[in-house]
Amino acid sequence: MAFGWIDEQAEARRRAGLVRTLRPRPADSPLLDLASNDYLGLAHHPEVTAGAARAARTWGGGSTGSRLVTGTTELHTELERELAEFCGFEAALVFSSGYAANLAAVTALGPHGSLIVSDAGNHASLIDGCRLARGERQVVGHADPEAVRKALATHQGPAIVVSDTVFSVDGDRAPLAELAQACREHGAGLVVDDAHGLGVLGDGGRGAPYAAGLAGAADVVVTATLSKSLGSQGGVVLGPARVIDHLVNAARTFIFDTGLAPAAAGAALAALRLLVREPERAARARAVAAELHARLTAAGLEAVRPDAAVVSVRAPSPEQAVRWAADCRTAGLAVGCFRPPSVPDGISRLRLTARADLSGAEIERAVRVIGETRP
Repeated sequence: MAFGWIDEQAEARRRAGLVRTLRPRPADSPLLDLASNDYLGLAHHPEVTAGAARAARTWGGGSTGSRLVTGTTELHTELERELAEFCGFEAALVFSSGYAANLAAVTALGPHGSLIVSDAGNHASLIDGCRLARGERQVVGHADPEAVRKALATHQGPAIVVSDTVFSVDGDRAPLAELAQACREHGAGLVVDDAHGLGVLGDGGRGAPYAAGLAGAADVVVTATLSKSLGSQGGVVLGPARVIDHLVNAARTFIFDTGLAPAAAGAALAALRLLVREPERAARARAVAAELHARLTAAGLEAVRPDAAVVSVRAPSPEQAVRWAADCRTAGLAVGCFRPPSVPDGISRLRLTARADLSGAEIERAVRVIGETRP
């Protein structure tokens, strides 16, 4: 029977407690949201939604084509210019998603004959980029600059090191300055995904590379998403102008994909301008994360100290993690639930988002619910 193997895999997932399901949410959900990646609380901000509506009215519901045909509007180039200026890079290129941006950067900068050194804890989009690239791949230990040095020493040609800046599972930061030094010792480029750093780390939320003194470096390329701190949709690659020009000519997810919808570009631009005016939002997100961690550990829970705005709480098993998250939802709290194979270390977790707009009462309520529903 066609696709008969699907039933076998479905049964295996069910036995392992790894079944995933879609859960449509209403526009006016009563849940306290600690599950989304809306770090700065901007997804529903009036200025951001107005920016999306204004762009849709001006440019239409879609971009109408690939960026190289009809999919680039003046709004796209305005967003790219302001993103590059804000993050401290020479140029920027906007994509339809952060996933597409990562595939573009890694595949276009890891051609045949090159070496791609990838952190074991990288996001799936970086991993898929490494798999699709034509270069040789080496996976090294998590956040280990010495392992990166050893890997680079085995190769004589072009090379890049690929890493998240803030890892999505536990929210820990990569040692960016040390990774950059290892790259420079071997003439390699550094490609980092700042999806969870942009808007949270660095001066006024300018990102982890900015905080590490790497913004604008000729050997550093940064990817990011517009769907987390900026509350919109899409992705971006930032770096030297010659690298961005190369992506325009060589990155398949740029050349062959429909351009980012104008509404998403308008929302992201409005959110970016709001962050420029209100840089304290970044510090508030970090403060909320620190308070969540302190309260959770004081309650006897095993929570990982956050380096940005992600707070993870260890669960005993995949099945208990799913039940814990479901019980939290029943009690009015939405939390993330990370299980294998999404987690590289096999440890299941609740994943909490420390949003800048959470009040003290909401933080207290979240901690109480998590503690009362613990397995």
